[in-house]
Amino acid sequence: MNDFLFLSASPNQQASHAYRFADALLKKLSERHPGMSVNKRDLAANPLPPLSAAYGSALTKRTPFDDPAFRQSEELIDELERSRHLLIATPMHNFTVPATLKLWIDYVLRIGRSFSAGPEGKVGLLADRPTYIIVSSGGIHQGPQARQPDFLSDYLRHSLKTIGITNNHFIYLQGMVGSEEAVAAAISTARQQLSNTPLFAGVEPESTAFEASV
Repeated sequence: MNDFLFLSASPNQQASHAYRFADALLKKLSERHPGMSVNKRDLAANPLPPLSAAYGSALTKRTPFDDPAFRQSEELIDELERSRHLLIATPMHNFTVPATLKLWIDYVLRIGRSFSAGPEGKVGLLADRPTYIIVSSGGIHQGPQARQPDFLSDYLRHSLKTIGITNNHFIYLQGMVGSEEAVAAAISTARQQLSNTPLFAGVEPESTAFEASV
């Protein structure tokens, strides 16, 4: 069992604001909890294969979980099941999740495996776990200065709820293409948001972790 499954979805990979913020958090948390285990999956550096016709066909019939068509899906769901916490670092692309993260969602949300469907709708089959979503965006989509819609938050919240994960905490890094002062203010706001979460309260990433990406 891993303490964390860390998903990174930015095409900028380790240079992205969200990745640096999340990675610095994990490093500080590991100082508090020596031996903490983290399984990292960079969805941009190691992209998932497109959904195949065989996968689509397998979803429409009673297909065993060990069928080759489900191999990638089983691997990703198994990674999630073996993690006590989920940490997602993602940019906002065109008001919603990037394609890399959408593909992960398409593999993990699987009828009969991660959720069931009945007369009352879809019911999650996976155990709930604390989930932290670090969202980085060039524009501002939260608060009184918002100038663009945010379809990412509700979509991710609903997608995770579908498989049984409702203990979600969103941390926003907004306006990250602005001035150094604006970026510093965004990081400060994100730290304040973190202070309200049970796990990361009092755990602050070093500001120097972001200097190279500002």
